[in-house]
Amino acid sequence: MAALAERRIIPHEELQARAEEKSEAQARPEHMRLLEALLFAAAVPLDEKTLSARLPEDVDLKACLRALQAEFASRGVNLVRIGNKWTFRTAGDLSWLLTKLAVVPRKLSRAAIETLAVIAYHQPVTRAEVEEIRGVVMSKGTFDVLMETGWIRPRGRRKVPGRPITYGTTEDFLSHFGLETLNDLPGLEELKGSGLLDNRLPPGFAVPMPSDDPMLRADEDPLEPGDLDLGLAPPPERVEE
Repeated sequence: MAALAERRIIPHEELQARAEEKSEAQARPEHMRLLEALLFAAAVPLDEKTLSARLPEDVDLKACLRALQAEFASRGVNLVRIGNKWTFRTAGDLSWLLTKLAVVPRKLSRAAIETLAVIAYHQPVTRAEVEEIRGVVMSKGTFDVLMETGWIRPRGRRKVPGRPITYGTTEDFLSHFGLETLNDLPGLEELKGSGLLDNRLPPGFAVPMPSDDPMLRADEDPLEPGDLDLGLAPPPERVEE
């Protein structure tokens, strides 16, 4: 009798809510549940080729990603695209709740910030081209710092005498600055509006249209295996054909 007396009577509203949740779970397509599980379990962002390989062949992956993105748009985590890959991230308006204070071992210098901006907007670009755009000769340490942050990477070698190395930004750069693609970088009018550019600019001044196409261009050669000794080239199995 005591055990019976301790039983809680579940309100009708709660029973109905449970039934609706169960019905919704049962009605949700299995491939959507699988896609969600893959993205949640992944330690790194996944590209569409990887996701497609784990889903049934007849699934419209792009449509599923759009649907999943819309479904999570108002939740505590959002499905976001970083470059050509997808991942779940804390909703932007909640990120401050999870921010931890940390000691920053090295603050980027003005030269490093300017160099990063030049590479982001002008990539693929060589060290000499960065110096020409900035109008100053850089120390080797500036590139070293940006390489250590993981925000820039060697792409290849320019097909000119001396075959200088070309540089571009990385997915870590996009992720750190909350960008989906380089097209999300501010344009000329946005830079003026933020006060980062003087409104009295010289005639014909323009901000270049950035491109994060990972494929080497016609004027670039791939990095060679020997560049590994300098810590520049990717491992041999990852070198592009």
